[in-house]
Amino acid sequence: MKERQSRLKAIKHLIKNNVIESQDELLTILQKQGFEVTQATLSRDLKLLKVGKVPDGKSRYMYALPGNEKNGETNAIYVQDFLRGYLSIDFSGNIVVIKTFPGHANTVCNAIDNFNMDEILGTVAGDNCMFACLKEGVTGKEFKEKLGKIIPGLND
Repeated sequence: MKERQSRLKAIKHLIKNNVIESQDELLTILQKQGFEVTQATLSRDLKLLKVGKVPDGKSRYMYALPGNEKNGETNAIYVQDFLRGYLSIDFSGNIVVIKTFPGHANTVCNAIDNFNMDEILGTVAGDNCMFACLKEGVTGKEFKEKLGKIIPGLND
């Protein structure tokens, strides 16, 4: 029973913090985390948790927990806002600089803030760029990889 509860908790965490589009993708992540789970078991877990799919803002769908449909749709809007405004991401030490189209820095910064990334201490927006200060020990590369999990195709 303990295995199941920790697996359910992991599934909730993954769905809340990542854009996951398929059971295969979720199954692979869970197996990499050390859970011995089959597709059939995962399917039952998703049904038990009442997981559904909502638009991701890019003509695809992602998993969302019940009661979080609005959050899932809101997250998709933040993803769209980010993609509409950003030009490039660069970093040095614990500072990330995201260059944007003129007038889009606040929108991109708001999207980043609403992704609730644990790696960020704070953000500041200008007109055509924004800065994020990362927590001690978090690298710009790690930040960009995490952001790529939230925004599909960002690191392509």
